[in-house]
Amino acid sequence: MTGDTSPSLAEALAAGAVVLDGGLSNQLEAAGHDLSGGLWSARLLAERPEALTEAHLAYFLAGADVAITGSYQATFEGFARRGIGRERAAALMARSVRSAREAQRRARARGVTRPLWTAASAGPYGAMLADGSEYRGRYGLTVGELERFHRPRLEVLAAARPDVLALETVPDTDEAAALLRAVRGLGVPAWLSYTVAGDRTRAGQPLEEAFALAADAQEVIAVGVNCCAPEDADAAVEIAARVTGRPVVVYPNSGEAWDAGAQAWKGPASFSPDRVERWRALGARLIGGCCRVGPETITAVARTLTAA
Repeated sequence: MTGDTSPSLAEALAAGAVVLDGGLSNQLEAAGHDLSGGLWSARLLAERPEALTEAHLAYFLAGADVAITGSYQATFEGFARRGIGRERAAALMARSVRSAREAQRRARARGVTRPLWTAASAGPYGAMLADGSEYRGRYGLTVGELERFHRPRLEVLAAARPDVLALETVPDTDEAAALLRAVRGLGVPAWLSYTVAGDRTRAGQPLEEAFALAADAQEVIAVGVNCCAPEDADAAVEIAARVTGRPVVVYPNSGEAWDAGAQAWKGPASFSPDRVERWRALGARLIGGCCRVGPETITAVARTLTAA
């Protein structure tokens, strides 16, 4: 799927650690793009797809091996609320993968020779609601209802031929079970990544229980956490490796806290190379950052993993 002689992502994980990119939204905002509204970064798929390519390229040039597409908040339902029909919505989702592929091509033209991959992002049901419920979960829907929500867009993303589907920021085990059912038979591997607080999912389930759901899923090449505090990732990496025996994916936030009243990030960042070394030693093989983690930090991650 990479279009060259690069190994598959699963093969690369068996050989060593792979560097993920950082937060897409903070990179887009730093470039001056407006992400307001329920579509968040997915609005640029329609308005400024070139901006997504440029953001992905910045991370490839910084040392990332994997670009996560701008489709986190891209759903048929979310686009419909803004007057975009299903055919156009499907085309925009596919465009997210093409934008990352174009960034790969440009990185090659800039002299990057290491293997590069594209991960098609599929955010949780709560991301479509755009009300913060992806950090609570428990939407009042059954596993079957959640599967029916996720399957059509996963089919579209898989048809665009990414290297992997990133089932990310999953807040509870019901949604994880639905996603694991929804990716069956698509012909594209996936990773499953929870958002967590302490040693539990955001919905309060023990991580041992949450990670165990993916232990025997043939489509899953990595299990782990994202969009959480770096300190919460420490224990989660160990639990995921122990429970599943799979490579672990970890890409937490910077560690800063969002102050809703002031509408600003506050406090110090706690994402550091020391943590990267620890995560790798515990079994992490896909390592990067999420919200507020930018290209400079990804460069530090890449250097740390190369030294290791």
